[in-house]
Amino acid sequence: MNKTLSAELNLFMKRYEDATNSHDFAQVAELIAEDAVYWFTDSNCEGTAEIQAYFDKGWATVLEEVYSIRGVRWLAQSESVSTCTYEFHWQGLIDGVLQAGSGRGTNVLTKRDGRWQIVHEHLSVVRD
Repeated sequence: MNKTLSAELNLFMKRYEDATNSHDFAQVAELIAEDAVYWFTDSNCEGTAEIQAYFDKGWATVLEEVYSIRGVRWLAQSESVSTCTYEFHWQGLIDGVLQAGSGRGTNVLTKRDGRWQIVHEHLSVVRD
């Protein structure tokens, strides 16, 4: 495994986590390919417009949300396409009550024009 590439990819995932916590989709959009496909437990989104609508709805529902990505494991790495799995956790206020949840994620990244972008994300909520 290429340690420099692993560090670059891990930094990308940290930037994605930070962008998500900004609650500003413009920051998130920089990291997502325009033709990305996202699969959520309750919805599928194609393209950044649909993905933004989903993110914006989530941020409006879960106020002061804090999102974290843990245990990133790179299943495949190359200089052009890489895939990882991870656990995600969130907490925030829903109707004034602090709530939290978690799940599993898979991301496929591709390098376009010299920068990494997510082309696919699949999140599955873990139910208690």
